Amino acid sequence: MPTNRDYYDVLGVPKSASVEEIKKTYRKKALEFHPDRNKTKEAEEKFKEVNEAYEVLVNSEKRKTYDQFGHAAFSQGAGADQGPFGAAGGSGPFTYQYSTPSPGFDFEGFSDPFEIFEQFFGEMNPFSRARSVPRYGITLDFMEAAKGTEKEVSINGAKKKIKIPAGVDDGSRIRFNDFYITIDVKPDEVFKREGDDVFVDQKISLKTAILGGKVEIPTIDGKLNLKVRAGTQSGTMVRLGGKGISRLHGRSKGDQYVRFLVEIPNKLTREQKQALEILD
Repeated sequence: MPTNRDYYDVLGVPKSASVEEIKKTYRKKALEFHPDRNKTKEAEEKFKEVNEAYEVLVNSEKRKTYDQFGHAAFSQGAGADQGPFGAAGGSGPFTYQYSTPSPGFDFEGFSDPFEIFEQFFGEMNPFSRARSVPRYGITLDFMEAAKGTEKEVSINGAKKKIKIPAGVDDGSRIRFNDFYITIDVKPDEVFKREGDDVFVDQKISLKTAILGGKVEIPTIDGKLNLKVRAGTQSGTMVRLGGKGISRLHGRSKGDQYVRFLVEIPNKLTREQKQALEILD
């Protein structure tokens, strides 16, 4: 049953919230109330509310209509004068359409595009089947989730190989032909993830911070040399465009952010102290 609560209140965002703010808040709320992770009685209903609110607010046209007409615009019984999404034909509040991909298009291990929608809509997926589907859990390392992997799983006693697409996150759920897989991602000692972006702390010497130089930086695709500018302050952030996580819904990647942390030596020689005093 659709919620009557204000969609902005459901997600806990202001009406001026950007799309990125809505997506970020949605991810946290969806993980918090996901039935596979939260077994309280209220969780399932809240999870549905969160998905319902997100589906409208993340879409610019639906959001504009909601801001103007409120819930009436999406009511099953709404008339034509209640907004462009009124059920004039009795077909419900929304319509969906998709086009068949070209022969070379890769859905990255999914047998059809509807399975990808399970990643984003969960129980609210408009294409979901009504029947009960078994759910299983699998644990991945950070790199397996970031770059994709193949795993052998046991389903009802039968071993099956499944392809995990690059970019899945902790709490992601993938639907295969006759079962769901919920993803649990182990934390990594080097990389921290937020959405499709990754963050790395990189220590640099005091000398490098003052004079500049080059340091070797770990990335998901391997190590690279990064230039450090002279006079770099501790906490300085550098963005490496396209060095983040592959986006499930596209061909692009997020970014990597490197934070420089200047190491202050515990002991200095007399010469080192004199050199630093000159800097004053």
